[in-house]
Amino acid sequence: MKAAIFTRYGAPEVIQVVDIEKPSPKPDEVLVKIEASSVTRADTMIRQGVPKFGRLFLGLIKPKNKALGTGFSGVVEAVGSQVTKFRIGSVVFGEKLFSEGSNAEYLCMSEDLVIAPKPKSISHSEAAPICDGFLTSYNFLKDIAKIKSGQHVLVNGASGSLGSAAIQLAKIMGAKVTGVCSAKNIDFVLALGADEVLDYTKVKLDELSCTYDVVYDTVGKLSYKTFKTLIGSNGLFMTPVLNVEVLWHMLWCPKKVKFAATGVKKTKELKRLFEELVQFFEQGKLYTNIDNTFKLSEIKYAHQYLETGRKVGNIVIVNS
Repeated sequence: MKAAIFTRYGAPEVIQVVDIEKPSPKPDEVLVKIEASSVTRADTMIRQGVPKFGRLFLGLIKPKNKALGTGFSGVVEAVGSQVTKFRIGSVVFGEKLFSEGSNAEYLCMSEDLVIAPKPKSISHSEAAPICDGFLTSYNFLKDIAKIKSGQHVLVNGASGSLGSAAIQLAKIMGAKVTGVCSAKNIDFVLALGADEVLDYTKVKLDELSCTYDVVYDTVGKLSYKTFKTLIGSNGLFMTPVLNVEVLWHMLWCPKKVKFAATGVKKTKELKRLFEELVQFFEQGKLYTNIDNTFKLSEIKYAHQYLETGRKVGNIVIVNS
């Protein structure tokens, strides 16, 4: 089968699409023929090996795990002898972490991990990136910030994968939402449900007069030092992008500054959030915006496009 790998850190050109052995499911696993998979900012950071202190876990000189991609959607082609939740032909989606990647033609995973029947109302392309944008943002808003109805949330990077998910989720949770993005994406963010949208090229965010209960910096571009005057006494600054400054403030202000790697949560907790998201999609309360799609053979161009910073919503790899 075809799979995308990288054997050294660097620019998108380090990505190769190679032939590897098609996996066989273990007794508790399903073999999924992948129809669509995600390409995320986290993927590009792993491929670059940044931040560099992350190489303590990823591999100091070269990556320990050469595979790319986590989110997927597809059809079960084979099942292990102990599998009871799925059958051959089941249409599924989910997220596979820390092993063979989803930017491939097939993957195997345990039926007890983050995998569920795909809602019939959404396509494979719409399902594949859900565990990046929506699952990550839902973890931050629900489990970390514990958003309550009536609170005011500022979402920086509101037009991206995490940001567009956060706008929709925060509104479902009853919050007032301010989005921050470029001028060309203001209408898009308003359509997601934001109460107001700020153009970061025209508004000096550190000079805003209002305060926020939560500042969610989805792209890691803001500084807590600058924004601490804009969050209330019980306010929170949180980001999924770890850097030295964030780490420093987490040590000195642990109740005010939060970072989390959603993928390392316990499987039981991830599945709880994931299953709630599935219900939202089945009820038509959430939708995935697809900016662009690429073939597996074009994956390096998907990474190049993502790094331009111009994407709106999600980028997807399609296998058919």
